[in-house]
Formats: sequence, C-alpha cells, structure tokens
Amino acid sequence: MGIEKMLFGGKAEQKVLEKIKTHIRILWSASDCFHKALEERDRDLVYCVPDLEREGDSVRREIVSKIYEGAFLPFLRSSICRFVEIVDEAFDVLEDAAYEFENLNLQLDEEIEEDCIKIADINSKMCEMLLIAFETLFGKGDLREKNLAVRIYEKKVDEIKFDLLKKLRKKEIKNFWEGKTLADFISYLTHVSDVIEDASDYLTAIKISLK
Repeated sequence: MGIEKMLFGGKAEQKVLEKIKTHIRILWSASDCFHKALEERDRDLVYCVPDLEREGDSVRREIVSKIYEGAFLPFLRSSICRFVEIVDEAFDVLEDAAYEFENLNLQLDEEIEEDCIKIADINSKMCEMLLIAFETLFGKGDLREKNLAVRIYEKKVDEIKFDLLKKLRKKEIKNFWEGKTLADFISYLTHVSDVIEDASDYLTAIKISLK
C-alpha cells in the first residue's frame, strides 16, 4: 500500500478531498465569471463573484469541520487547512476586484481594458491548473510540471501588470478617488495570480512532507 493510499484513502479523508476539489472548482467558476464580466461589462456576472465566494466559504467551513473531527493524521491537518485558507484568500481578493470594478461603473479605458481581460483569463486558467495540481498530489502525475505551469502563468500576469502600470502613469486622473479605485482594482486583479501561485507552492510543500 502506497503512502498516499495509507494517508488519504479512508472514507473521511476521501470526503474532505472531494470537498477541497469542490472548493477549487467554485473558485475557478468565480474567476471565469469575473473574466466574462469584464468582457461583457455585465453587472449580473459581477454579482456572481460574491455569490460564489459565499458558496465557497460554506464549503471551506465544512472542510475545516471534517478535518477537526478526525480526518487525516494530526501532522497533516494543519497543512491541509492552510492550503484551504490560501484558496479562500484567492476568493477574497477576487471579490475585492469585483467590488472595485463595480465602483468603476463597469467601465475601463480602452488602453487598459484588453490587458485587464487578459489577466482575468489567465487567473481563470490558473484556477483550472490548481485543480489539476491538487488531483496530481494524490495521483501518479508530475506535480512539478503543474507547479511550473502555474508559475509560467503568474509570470505572464507580472509582465502584463508591468505594461499596465506604465500606461496608468500616463493616464490623466480627474480626481483622487477615481485614481485610487482604479489602482485598487488593478492591484486586486493582479494579486489573484500571486495567491494561486502560493497555493500551488504549498501543494509542493505538502508533497515533500509526505516523503
């Protein structure tokens, strides 16, 4: 019996693992929803993000409750909980981005809109890759390969962010609050990828701890 089967093969553990997959899938849905909201400037799609955040938070509470009821060996519980907390942080940052986009009246200047849509699309793809990486943690796939893919996506976001900031420095701002709202929106939008990368890196740490 392999160590993964021994540590994660019980009924309680399998239920938690499925809940964590659900948690990541909801994050992926929220990220995809926000990407479409930016593309279509659709307020209903913007509201979809906090709705999914609440759904994700409910799943997170279930996961933590099951873990402290006895799922997983004690040395693994804090690591699994920490991973779930990082995913939950991605929800929070994404919700903040949605909130600021609404404060911008769903309007972005033409010179930055395309870049923002690209970042939102990459964020969504990173959520998908995080799910694949999590499934790989307990399977036969190469986790390093998935982790590298996440890092490559995050590097692309950093490159787009650099160009965005150059454009923003040249933009004429009408008032302080308009400038702050736009700056906060860009900050939250680009930070989502950082948090997903952190979650992916944490999976690697869990994998190493099992050796």
